[in-house]
Amino acid sequence: MSHTIATTAPLRSRSVDDDPPRAEHLAELLKAVAHPLRIRIVALLCNGPLHVNAMADRLGVDQALVSQHLRILRMRHLVRAVRRDGFAFYELAEPQLQSLVSCLDGCSIR
Repeated sequence: MSHTIATTAPLRSRSVDDDPPRAEHLAELLKAVAHPLRIRIVALLCNGPLHVNAMADRLGVDQALVSQHLRILRMRHLVRAVRRDGFAFYELAEPQLQSLVSCLDGCSIR
């Protein structure tokens, strides 16, 4: 007689509508980008790594404000700092954010 051992399916194989913990995790990720400046920062980083001062210049805001928002994105592992020549350059740690930004940008505003 053979016995079958039930295994748990990988996290991503289940649909979000059938996986409350995954839905909670996704909601937390959305909260992390759910600020106009953070969305703009992520959109900038979709084009490649940037130094915080370059982001501040392009966004027209203080460097300290950009740093505060980068900290939130880093805490959620959505962006990371990479050191080059003694400077920190920020890049997307989660490449699929490009698709999210594109999707959001394609939504119509009513």
